[in-house]
Amino acid sequence: MHNYKINTSPKQLKFIDLFCGMGGFRIATEMVCQEFNIQPICVFSSDIDPHVQKIYAANFGEQPAGDITKIDTADIPEHDILFAGFPCQPFSICGDMKGFDDIRGTLFFDIVRILQAKKPQAFVLENVKQLKGHNQGKTLHRIMSAINDLGYHADYQVLNALNFGVPQKRERIFIVGFREEVNFVWPVGGLKMKPLAEVLENNVDNFYYASDKIRNNRLAKRQGKPNNYNMSIWHENKGGNISVYPYACALRAGASYNYLLVNGERRLTEREMLRLQGFPDDYQIIGSYQAMRKLVGNSVAIPCVSAVLREVMNAVLGNDTN
Repeated sequence: MHNYKINTSPKQLKFIDLFCGMGGFRIATEMVCQEFNIQPICVFSSDIDPHVQKIYAANFGEQPAGDITKIDTADIPEHDILFAGFPCQPFSICGDMKGFDDIRGTLFFDIVRILQAKKPQAFVLENVKQLKGHNQGKTLHRIMSAINDLGYHADYQVLNALNFGVPQKRERIFIVGFREEVNFVWPVGGLKMKPLAEVLENNVDNFYYASDKIRNNRLAKRQGKPNNYNMSIWHENKGGNISVYPYACALRAGASYNYLLVNGERRLTEREMLRLQGFPDDYQIIGSYQAMRKLVGNSVAIPCVSAVLREVMNAVLGNDTN
């Protein structure tokens, strides 16, 4: 194993942002590159969601390309690192076939064809933690096999954003790969969690408050159970059980409006949801509350991505400092 330097102009890092969503990977890259005194250059971004395209354009000054399945690799610029928070679709082929045949027809194949054509030095992928056990592990096995078939050295790990400073229990699988073997070490986290007091807003419009019926129902289910927190987020699971934590459970795009309630009373505001994912307060909010819930629920936790990317940079630059 050995270290190597990114093949690009001095102090520049060219990357592409696939299934870019709100741009969490991009923000993390800009933050980490500043630490390494490197100029980040996003040479291509893509997302099919029109709400994504609007909010990404408002915050980064460029509109992502649309459907990645219709974009020729010749139209994608050369880059050093590929980022993708790709959607996880069940594989339609369930036999023992290997390599590319198993992933044709899925959006992951578009990542593979871009890796094959452009051969970036590294990539970072993110997905739900359930990918690890999907179809008895066969799905992830095929993904890793396809990556290995391209000659990449890859590994995966499930990380929890709660261990990287944000008050949100959000477990996601990360897949990191390199064209050459490097001394990559997964971040361990252990960062002190930001208290909810630094996340929650003081004055909130009545729009965010749940109805009296819902609030009383939550209180009734919690009757006789202690609440040891001044500030808490109440989580209702599929079975109707209520749990109280000093942090949020994972923000979900498709969850009910009352899935998470601050102190059992109100829904999270758009800004609070963004803070729970580690977005800076100057990030512009675009679109309806419903659209923002979906966008933020599908986003990445920026501190978690930053920790992974920091170790990627240490590996490819031969920098042993933390």
